[in-house]
Amino acid sequence: MKTMKVNIVTPDGPVCETDANMIIAVTETGEMGILPGHIAMVAPLRIGALRLKKDDSTEHIAVHGGFLEIRPDVVTVLAQSAEMASTIDIARAKKAAKRAEEALQAKEENLDFKLVELELKRAINRIDVYETRA
Repeated sequence: MKTMKVNIVTPDGPVCETDANMIIAVTETGEMGILPGHIAMVAPLRIGALRLKKDDSTEHIAVHGGFLEIRPDVVTVLAQSAEMASTIDIARAKKAAKRAEEALQAKEENLDFKLVELELKRAINRIDVYETRA
């Protein structure tokens, strides 16, 4: 089965360099499946799970925004942050989610609700990716 090269990069450096038969990403317009030979394009990413399918296994990666650059034989993910399911600190993610939920419920006067909502979405994404790993 044909494969394509996948590079996931954040401002902190490379997160993953591998090959995949198929990539499923959550873009601003919905889920997108990418196979080898896909037309060249760029798509903005949402906070969500990136799934890399290779042979009989699927690798899950928590991606928190950024862009997906697709070329026929290489897909590059330029993410604000990204974590492999195997490296997620689940206790830290749950604490972050709880902290964000409490801040939203407290409705503090000088609270930036958009930032706290983003923190909550990122924490929930990390928890979901960790729990769906193979």
